[in-house]
Amino acid sequence: QLQASGGGLVQAGGSLRLSCAASGRAFSSYAVGWFRQGPGKDREFVAVIPWSPNRAAYADSVKGRSTISRDDEKETVYLDIGTLRPEDTAVYFCAATRRTIRSRSENDYDCWGQGTLVTVSS
Repeated sequence: QLQASGGGLVQAGGSLRLSCAASGRAFSSYAVGWFRQGPGKDREFVAVIPWSPNRAAYADSVKGRSTISRDDEKETVYLDIGTLRPEDTAVYFCAATRRTIRSRSENDYDCWGQGTLVTVSS
């Protein structure tokens, strides 16, 4: 099971840390991704962190201003996003998979959290 948290109302230019807490077995063997769904939009890939020691991957829309990290002892994945923009407003979901290392497709993820809302005001 996954639980996303950390969303809220932020002014443009600000930053936010989202957390994805997992419960279950073998968390360290899962790749964990973040996706988001803005108002009236399809859900889109944001970032993914594979199991160690593989590198993370980011969507172009957040690359350079976001960092995804994981603490396997705490069974938690973090997504730090800086220089937030109104277009970052969305419900952010975390998801996990053991099937692929660095997939950007939501179809490759088996376990999803409930989502946390991020609202960026201009």
